Amino acid sequence: MPASAAGAQGRARGSAIGPYTVLRELDDEPSGIPVPERRFIGRSADGDRTVLIGVPLPGADSGRFLAEAADSRYLLGPWSSPAAEVAAAGDDPWHARPYAPVLPLPAALTVHGGPLPERTVRALGAALVETLVIGHGQGLAHAGVSPAAVLLAADGPRLTCFGSVRAAAGDGTPRSGLPGLESGSLPPEQATGGRPHPAGDVYALGATLAYAATGHTVPERDELPAALRSVVTACLSREPAARPRPAELLDLLTADGPPAPASGPPHSATLPDADGGPAGRAAALLAPGWLPGRIIAALARQSAGLLAADLPVPPAPQD
Repeated sequence: MPASAAGAQGRARGSAIGPYTVLRELDDEPSGIPVPERRFIGRSADGDRTVLIGVPLPGADSGRFLAEAADSRYLLGPWSSPAAEVAAAGDDPWHARPYAPVLPLPAALTVHGGPLPERTVRALGAALVETLVIGHGQGLAHAGVSPAAVLLAADGPRLTCFGSVRAAAGDGTPRSGLPGLESGSLPPEQATGGRPHPAGDVYALGATLAYAATGHTVPERDELPAALRSVVTACLSREPAARPRPAELLDLLTADGPPAPASGPPHSATLPDADGGPAGRAAALLAPGWLPGRIIAALARQSAGLLAADLPVPPAPQD
């Protein structure tokens, strides 16, 4: 039996991960897109807390998984989704964050029946760019942007799976073909073992937006919607220096008219405001209607199903 199948059986409904009981697996839509970690929806024994739980894939470095989960707690911004809890040293590795109704991006395409509308892709891109800008300003490269790392909620996307590239292999180690890595989202310079850096995040973002718009992370140029073609292909440049800066990318994604010149200064609206909150422009694109109706309906069904779910009774211990 493949390790992934054995792992799935070992995390059935009612099993325990840390202090939580598994209600269901989050990544249950057949998409063929690798996931950087196993993800579940769980609930505390008293029923008061419902959380999203992540555990490492079979064969992953548990120490690095926990270190990256701990690092993610420093990420800021409304569209990031850092870990709120991390397993204690010596325990089986896991991390958790508060639950909100979400669909992984690949599942959202399955629910929608194909690629997402241009409005949705632009809003998704703007929110993710703002998240990356804030992280880069903190001196962090996300190093794990991919379709499966993006969760869609009614009020906007959430970027998860911080550091999956670094968790998969040490610096200098070729990363192509490792479990959980979506090859189309892996920047060429990191596939050969280069250190994660902000320009690599831009490449991975371009692949993620390409997936949202076409269903493929490496589409043919003509597959991309005309209005998104130039921005996505620029992100996917094999040369890191040729990729747009995140601030330029935000201009392109939020422009109502002609794109801002690529040589223009960074947009101050991509940074936190004086109170530490987002001063970004993605919120304007995330107005009601940014997500297609079928996805909104799926989020509502997920929420209703969990509200009605009884906490599974764990099996009695064997004598």
